[in-house]
Amino acid sequence: MKLPNIAGIIKRRILVNYRVVPEVIQPLLPPKFRPKLQADFAIAGICLIRLEQIRPKGIPSFLGTSSENAAHRIAVVWEDEHGKTQEGVYIWRRDTDSRLNQTAGGRFFPGEYHPAKFNVKDDGNHVDFEMLSKDESVKILVRGSHSEELPRKSSFGNATAASAFFESGSLGYSATQKGDRVEGMRLHTTQWKVSPLEVEHVYSSFFDDKTKFPSDSACFDCALIMRDIEHEWHGEPNLYL
Repeated sequence: MKLPNIAGIIKRRILVNYRVVPEVIQPLLPPKFRPKLQADFAIAGICLIRLEQIRPKGIPSFLGTSSENAAHRIAVVWEDEHGKTQEGVYIWRRDTDSRLNQTAGGRFFPGEYHPAKFNVKDDGNHVDFEMLSKDESVKILVRGSHSEELPRKSSFGNATAASAFFESGSLGYSATQKGDRVEGMRLHTTQWKVSPLEVEHVYSSFFDDKTKFPSDSACFDCALIMRDIEHEWHGEPNLYL
């Protein structure tokens, strides 16, 4: 039995995005999914999100919990049972510093979580983010500051185009250990407002792994940040593979 809808505040959400050669990343996806393309590239990346006041909808906010989380994901499309094309994100892995998320994820709400240690410095303009999973298999480093423009080499023409691309991917499906299904969750926000983040340094043990992504097949594209957004998480039916 799943929990009711979950409400809270997105205190900080950073989308670190890579443009990837579609033929390279397709084998890493379940057969049901294929990459959603932008300028002939797949768009994959990491969602780094701090959540606050998280609780079942209807419960007072002061009873909510806070957590730092990371999700490795890719924008995807697929056909539903009626043959209609749908879009969202596929999530390979979720990491968190919350024991509640680790315990309840995959049981009471969608998404299985791995324990990780986070070290984040954020003054409201500059962010210095570091994460290392407990099993030491995943490491993320991101350092950057607010900006008005995307990088010149971004596959998106401007921040408006990038914002629209990610806003349409509110439905996420997370991988499971059994591999027979993916668990669905949809993000609902009271508003959608993102800004470019000028990245000074970025490292991902996933996207920098040359056994998965040969040289030049996965390149940093851009990063976006959003702050102080009221939101809800709604569970969606699982997709069976």
